[in-house]
Parts: sequence; C-alpha cells; structure tokens
Amino acid sequence: MAMTLQATQREDLKRSSLRKLREEGKFPAVVYGSNKTASPIFVDEGEFLKTIKQSGRNGVLSLDLGGKKTSVMLGEYQQDSLKGTIIHADFLAINMSEEMEVAVRIDLVGEAAGVKEGGVLQQSLHEVTVSAKPNEIPSSVEYDVSNLQIGDTIIVADLNQDGSFTITQDEDEVIASVLAPRVESESEEEETASEEAAEETPAE
Repeated sequence: MAMTLQATQREDLKRSSLRKLREEGKFPAVVYGSNKTASPIFVDEGEFLKTIKQSGRNGVLSLDLGGKKTSVMLGEYQQDSLKGTIIHADFLAINMSEEMEVAVRIDLVGEAAGVKEGGVLQQSLHEVTVSAKPNEIPSSVEYDVSNLQIGDTIIVADLNQDGSFTITQDEDEVIASVLAPRVESESEEEETASEEAAEETPAE
C-alpha cells in the first residue's frame, strides 16, 4: 500500500509567502505528468523525509491534495548543501498500469575473494536503468561479489534480473572490477632507500 503524503495547493507565489512557508517547516514543490497540468504545491518537510525514508527513493506515494489522491513518484529534488534542508521537489503523477524507466541503485554485497588477497574492489557504476510498472520497481539490484578474484570484472549483463522488471542499460557497461594490489616499482624502492640513507648520514 502506497504511503500517503499530504500536500496543499500553493496559490500565493510571492517570495514573501515562500519565506513564510520555509519558516513553518514547509517547502514548495510541483506535481506534473500523466496528462496532468503542472500544479504548484507545498508539503511539510518532516513528513516528506519520513515518507521517503519508509517508501524508498523509487517508491509510489499517494499525494493527498485537498482530499484528492494522486499516485506519484518523487522526481528531482534540491537540497541546501549547508543546512541539508529541502529547497524544492518535483512529483511525477503516474499511471500504475504503464511501465516506466527509472534509475535503480546497484548494491554490491559480500567481500570479494580478491580483496581478501590484497586486491581493491573498484565500483564505477552505481545505478542501472530499469523498466517496470511503478509498483514493481525494485528498491535496488544486488550482486554478490564474494567469488570475484583479482582481475575479475562484472558488467550489467551479469546482474540478476529476477523480478517483474527489465534492465535497459547497455549490457557491456562495466559495474566493478577487482584491481591488483599496487606494487612499488624498483625505482620507487631505490628512491626510498636513498632517502632513508640520507637521513641516517650525520651532518658535517
């Protein structure tokens, strides 16, 4: 069942009104999409953060606007880099029966065998694009890296697609690799040795 988020139509678009909203712990937003005219609204920041935490970044919300509920998903949102407060958010009105494309987080789980041997796991891709109906979008796509050895690489095609969604990203795109441990070159070793020798030589 979708989490409900209360919203209020924003009639007064003056800057002074916006300041008052922020002082009251609210922030401006807009809801659009699914043949719906973009509508300016405002929501309570505390309730917004609580709802998003429980539903997940790609969760379906029931936006209650004056008693009329609309199924939406959170689109883009802006956050104050210093205060951490929400500045503005976009809500996308959706059709629950239609598939849509969204970015989903990639979670690498376990410890790679190659890392235990001194290698370094380097993840270059953190999200993957999937197509699914709104209520079938996964919160994340997991990959167990436990069997990865030094030199191994995983690509998008390696991801498990169990579920009612389709990964639409380029299958050959690299997600992560286990890199060999860095070995000091002979020149670096010589340079280190000469520096140590210089430190041990007493000054005349």
